[in-house]
Amino acid sequence: MTTYEEYKRLCEEIWEYNYHYYVENVPQISDYEFDVLLKALEAIEKEHPGWIYPGSPTQRVGEIASGRFPVIAHKVPMLSLANTYSQEEVEEFLKRMEKLLHTPEILYETELKMDGIAISVHYEEGIFVRAVTRGNGEEGEDVTQNVRTIASLPLQLRASYPSKLEVRGEVYMSKEVFAKINEKNQSEGKPLLANPRNAAGGALKLLNPQEVAKRALSISFYAMVDTDEIGSQYQALKQLQKWGLPIAGEYRKCATIAELWKFAEEVEKKRPSLPFEIDGIVIKVDDLKDQKKLGVTGKNYRWAVAYKFAAERAETTIREITVQVGRTGVLTPVAELEPVFVAGSTISRATLHNEDEVKRKDIRVGDFVFIEKGGDVIPKVVEVNFPKRPQETHPWRMPEECPACGTKVVRLENEVAHRCLNREGCPAQGLKRLLFFAGKGGMDIDHLGEKILLQLVEKGFVTRPSDLYSLTAEQVSQLKNFKEKAVQNLLESIEVSKDVTLSRFMMALGIPFVGSETAEILAARSGTLERVAQLSEEELLAIDGIGPKVAEALLTYFADEENKEEILRLLKAGVTPRHQEIQSFEGHPFEGKTFVLTGALQNYTRDSASSLIKERGGKVSSSVSKSTHYLLVGDNPGSKYDKALKLGIHILSEEEFASLL
Repeated sequence: MTTYEEYKRLCEEIWEYNYHYYVENVPQISDYEFDVLLKALEAIEKEHPGWIYPGSPTQRVGEIASGRFPVIAHKVPMLSLANTYSQEEVEEFLKRMEKLLHTPEILYETELKMDGIAISVHYEEGIFVRAVTRGNGEEGEDVTQNVRTIASLPLQLRASYPSKLEVRGEVYMSKEVFAKINEKNQSEGKPLLANPRNAAGGALKLLNPQEVAKRALSISFYAMVDTDEIGSQYQALKQLQKWGLPIAGEYRKCATIAELWKFAEEVEKKRPSLPFEIDGIVIKVDDLKDQKKLGVTGKNYRWAVAYKFAAERAETTIREITVQVGRTGVLTPVAELEPVFVAGSTISRATLHNEDEVKRKDIRVGDFVFIEKGGDVIPKVVEVNFPKRPQETHPWRMPEECPACGTKVVRLENEVAHRCLNREGCPAQGLKRLLFFAGKGGMDIDHLGEKILLQLVEKGFVTRPSDLYSLTAEQVSQLKNFKEKAVQNLLESIEVSKDVTLSRFMMALGIPFVGSETAEILAARSGTLERVAQLSEEELLAIDGIGPKVAEALLTYFADEENKEEILRLLKAGVTPRHQEIQSFEGHPFEGKTFVLTGALQNYTRDSASSLIKERGGKVSSSVSKSTHYLLVGDNPGSKYDKALKLGIHILSEEEFASLL
């Protein structure tokens, strides 16, 4: 018997997976595993309808705003599709449609289920004006300038278009572009992108449209909003193409279950050769009037369903389990596999993440294992084929000493990772830090991949980042296969890298817990590296997006004498982090004022409203007290509103808040 506490814990678990999938773009479990959890939650809520609350994952779409872009409400909610994984589940959907529409004569439209990022695109008088992410279904983030960089998106529609048009589609990264980026990353010793979908999602949330343009994203459309003139989904797709809006892949009308399965089988056969990633097909009631009659259920459209293909898997054996040492000293076990072909490529290695994961799956050297590609890209060991396990295998254990330097390995409290704490003396950490410094997210030094950097280290030419800027042509010419042109290219790339944005330079320094978003926030708030280094703990914590962990890491980093000396060496070598203009709100009405938020805001998310307040020098508290200056009130305010009235605190409507901004 499920308890209410267990139900709430399941809700929290699903939302946590949602966060990693949509915000961090780093899935923790497969789509199938996620759907199993969601169906378990739906079953509990069916048994206990009184438990359902607005925060349940069944009540809203799962994408959460990053807080970095303006938030815009959707005129018509952007909902998601229910998933099916078997012929029986699809047939249940068809029977449900026949029952609800009172007829077996239903025409369906079928199309590819793109593995991308849902987007709403708006045109006025045929001109592209806005693009908004799906967000939570009710409101999303304005990513207009980033979507504008997509070459396949028409900025001007063809003739005979309505004065206002909203169309919906998917932003995606092609397999070819994804492979090229990862090939470049691998040659430069940089982290590989997880999969095309997450790569597209990460690109859309970059703050610099020029960087987005480099990702060469694509877009495909699948629907238009509020179109009474058009009678069917099939006709709608035809019309989208007439306006010049791209639709990736084939779509078809089907009148029978046999025709649906024929389409599904054809698509699944073509799947490996398609230029983009898909994870199934979408089946929709074709008649748009019938779609309106059927409406929605919870967060899903009642008139459509996704049929998801099974992930490709293959069986192979584990030759060995090796250990990699990262730039922060984390030891990662890696399965060295008998090469096997799966989902379009030959796989010979797969990360095992950490010792706990190896123990959980009981993975051993010599085991026969099943391999899949997570997101059809990153190889992973799914499970061991235990009946075929050789008798002489033994459980695997993390080595007690670092394989690179021999230092005793430790596992810090509250961490799953094992670490080598010999930061300065471990050659593996040093090499990875140099790769990170020179990588695309940092100084972006072309022609400096892992193999080249390893030679420079082995020859004693480079031991720390600043050494790169004192390399000579004579030294570089000693590298294997380096002729005059290669020497010139590398030295020119190093010289060009000296002109760098402040945020990229801070990323290159490799400060713990400081990612690209944090680096951009710090650069925008401070303007100069000197100012960043001078920020106090109180000033750091007052910046939205900077928590205690990040603040402590920054203070520790800039207090370290060796770090300060290395930064000075880089600056003396000619590296010039560009100063960034600081948006000033000095003397703003919010400065020094404490705000509390209550109720459902219509024009802002809690995070975006809090960011706006903090940017202007205000503070945000979770509870009302005598020291509260303003209570920002949305719909259905709670007890905070009553308490604020009793204390005589200034109540702000959203309109008043906007005018004060």
